[in-house]
Amino acid sequence: MNYLPVFLRIRNAPCLVVGGGTVALRKIELLLSAGASVTVVSESQNHRILSLVQQQKITHLKREFSSDLIKGMHLVVAATDDRTVNQQVSETAMAQAIPVNVVDQPELSNFIVPSIVDRSPVIIAIGTGGTSPILARLLKSRLETLIPAAYGRLARLAGGFRQQVKAKFDSINERRHFWEHVLQGPIAELVFCGRDDEARDALERLIEKPDHSPAARGEVYLVGAGPGDPDLLTFRALRLMQQADVVLYDRLVTREIVDLVRRDAERIYVGKARAKHAVPQTDINRLLVELAHQGKRVLRLKGGDPFIFGRGGEEIADLVLENIPFQVIPGITAASGCAAYAGIPLTHRDYAQSCVFVTGHLKDGQLDLNWSALCQPGQTVVVYMSLTGLETLCSKMIKHGADGDLPAALIQQGTTRNQKVITGTLSTLPGTVSSSDIKPPTLLVIGHVVSLRSGLAWYNPDDYRRDTDTETNLHAKSDFSR
Repeated sequence: MNYLPVFLRIRNAPCLVVGGGTVALRKIELLLSAGASVTVVSESQNHRILSLVQQQKITHLKREFSSDLIKGMHLVVAATDDRTVNQQVSETAMAQAIPVNVVDQPELSNFIVPSIVDRSPVIIAIGTGGTSPILARLLKSRLETLIPAAYGRLARLAGGFRQQVKAKFDSINERRHFWEHVLQGPIAELVFCGRDDEARDALERLIEKPDHSPAARGEVYLVGAGPGDPDLLTFRALRLMQQADVVLYDRLVTREIVDLVRRDAERIYVGKARAKHAVPQTDINRLLVELAHQGKRVLRLKGGDPFIFGRGGEEIADLVLENIPFQVIPGITAASGCAAYAGIPLTHRDYAQSCVFVTGHLKDGQLDLNWSALCQPGQTVVVYMSLTGLETLCSKMIKHGADGDLPAALIQQGTTRNQKVITGTLSTLPGTVSSSDIKPPTLLVIGHVVSLRSGLAWYNPDDYRRDTDTETNLHAKSDFSR
């Protein structure tokens, strides 16, 4: 280990930055975030450094560097493009045993500035010994996806009860087991979903009666899996997918997304297609309750967003009645995801000032919609589950006043490798689709914004296929080698 990782307390401590450019600005902002009293030495400065001076957040000395400026400093950073000046700063600081960093010149530094994941008061630093700052930045990005911002609030909550826990438990092992339970259990989840007051109350009760805490109780995570591309999952969705004990997923959740679930989690398919239910909705609701009562962390993984034609409200109603904790994690709904990947903006100030979402699901062979509302000018209409009732829907809109030449697009399996987009008008689209090999799920977009697709289409499913196939082959080789 060439460097000893340490965290310096520099709040209100005098620190010097030599340089007035963009690189110097980044170091100034980092020092200010740690509460340092920053002095900047440079003969010129960029406008953002000047703004900090005007706001009296830093002191600026418009002059050349000289060795007397280092006296009394707690930390020094050299960020000029003049190697001679940087070397002078380095030698002067080291002679006075003051920590000094010369940007991009580790041989002139006795400390380096790592990449930082800031979840204050939790701070994670990643260093590569100055060999590859880009690698450190990439590792930082990976860690940021795994560590929610709420970990800072969780740390502050735990810090506020340290003395109480220490007074309650005599042995280190007892305290360790207590905190492991708190930081990995329901109290932590309360913090993660923004219920800090409830988490504090629960922690107080657990300290008061640690030996009589309630039996393990399950929890349900109602997670929106988005329209299909796994890259569109939220950070919170990924975290909960990795900690669930059992997963209930439906037909609209792609295999690539299901594969991201914790490997040893039990998986239950509850998919529903038109007129064909693998598991009836009432049984799904009951299963969520039963599994949670068994003390399991239950992930209900739903395509799109749970609260937009996802029946999420129905599924959590029984959880409320049974007093079972749950979280709802929104997902990118098919309307925004599929339209974006098809190159169709849902709103545009020149074409559509509003957007309406409806379902095209036929009930008893009929479509019962507010047709006059759908035929208003200056809006986009998005129809979920639109394939079966497409011809009926288009003819009804024309009958109720919509222009037969109004542009429309049907999107098959948007955001995935199987995406296909068929464009036309209300008059022509049904015939074009009937002669095409289209497979559900589909999404219908109606409105003048569809005409923008020819210039805005950016997503090529063939590129997605090549990238995915390459990645699959690499995984296969890796598994084989093990």
